[in-house]
Amino acid sequence: MITVESLREYGANVDEGLTRCLNKEDFYLKMVNLGLKDERFEKLGEIVASKDLNAAFEAVHALKGVVGNLALTPLLEPIEKMTELLRNHTDTDYSEYVSQIKSEREKILSM
Repeated sequence: MITVESLREYGANVDEGLTRCLNKEDFYLKMVNLGLKDERFEKLGEIVASKDLNAAFEAVHALKGVVGNLALTPLLEPIEKMTELLRNHTDTDYSEYVSQIKSEREKILSM
């Protein structure tokens, strides 16, 4: 079960996330759970594999907003890096970023 304490141990900036959720722990945890269920997490690998950089940017940029507002810092870091590369239409292998994102998300989901 995801708790405020387990998110702190994970490295999330819980205080920042709580501030955005009116300092209500139950609301923050509900938003974390909803955010981690965002379908773009599941589709990101497929989108990147299709080489549609615009669609990949849209997906990862949306995830950046969700994860950033929840202050899930370790998950946010690879998302931010990938977002900036895609913003600049950098032709590179994005599979490592997708793998890092999936791994960090799984760490939270397994709490």
